Formats: sequence, C-alpha cells, structure tokens
Amino acid sequence: MTARARIEEVVTETLLDILPGLDKDRVRGRAHLRDLGADSVDRVEIIVGLLDRLAIQEPLASFADLPDIDALTDLLHELLDERSGR
Repeated sequence: MTARARIEEVVTETLLDILPGLDKDRVRGRAHLRDLGADSVDRVEIIVGLLDRLAIQEPLASFADLPDIDALTDLLHELLDERSGR
C-alpha cells in the first residue's frame, strides 16, 4: 500500500468514526467535509483525530481553507513527507 493510499484509508476511517451515518462511498476526492454532513465541531474533531492517528503536530489553522478531501489528503501526505525528511 502506498503512503497516499494509507492516508486515504485513515481519512475514511476517521470520517466514518466521527460521522457514523456517512456512506463510505461518499468519501471521495472532491467532496467537502460540509457536504458530507460535518459541522464546524465535527471538522475540528476530524482534523484532531487525523493528526492523532498519523502522529502529526500541526496547527489546526493549517487546515482551515482546504477545499476538499483531496486537498486534506495532499496536506497530510506533505506533512508526513516533511517529517520523514523526503
């Protein structure tokens, strides 16, 4: 499994944990968290959960303007690459 695929899996798992009624098939690249039913509190919980699961330390503000799941996944991948020195 590629690093990006693993991140996508963690994103999906986190979304399903926090938004239990969410259909897994709706978690796609261009979907926005709001469109998936996440309110502002849910979005914070999602980001905090992702940072915890991926052992990333990053200010929450870094995630404020992400337009969709793809952008979120890209940022998480970039942060993990930076941490590993790639």
